[in-house]
Amino acid sequence: MSGATPPHPPRRKRMSRAARERQMLDVAEQVFGERGYQATSMDEIAERCGVSKPMLYEYFGSKDGLLVACVSRSKAELLDVTQKAMAGATTPEDILWRGMVAYFTFIDSHSKSFAMLLREPTAETPETAEAIEATRRQQSTLIAGVLATFAPTAPADVIEAYTQIIMGASERMALWQTSRPDVSAEDAARYMTDFCRQGLSPYLTPPPPPSSAPPPSAQAPPARR
Repeated sequence: MSGATPPHPPRRKRMSRAARERQMLDVAEQVFGERGYQATSMDEIAERCGVSKPMLYEYFGSKDGLLVACVSRSKAELLDVTQKAMAGATTPEDILWRGMVAYFTFIDSHSKSFAMLLREPTAETPETAEAIEATRRQQSTLIAGVLATFAPTAPADVIEAYTQIIMGASERMALWQTSRPDVSAEDAARYMTDFCRQGLSPYLTPPPPPSSAPPPSAQAPPARR
């Protein structure tokens, strides 16, 4: 029998607080989306995270607090992805298109939790409702700026009204998209940009008229002296 000391099992690397919080939010969003708010338990989230339930409460205070943290994180991420997408645009219409694609792509990747928030109003405690409204206000500000660029002659009240119309329509479109796997983010974005183009058509800057002068190749050669 060998007297060698058996090797110690490798120690698990301790996660930083920020990394642990990201993990908890990732798991919580998944469980909320799968189970719905009412049927979700902190026990299941803690078990999936591999942490104790008291630790979960230490980070977020309550199940409501955990849901609010999920919504708040999504708010920041949505703003980041839409701003980055629009940064590379070269025309007002391209800004609108890129913003719409970014929005519907983001919602598609969070479709279960997004659908849960809209379909399960009992999940909306005052704190959660305010977090959702803060996300809407954030997106409204972004959309209003895009529309003002897209339709530069539109009065301020028209921009404000269409911003609200687009916010409501985008949420319904996104909810419809979550139940239609055949509808891509680009499809949804195309429907919305077509809608914007038609509705704001009286305020769009018309394209420059075609030149009436014939192309150089079609012009008669100069008369010889």
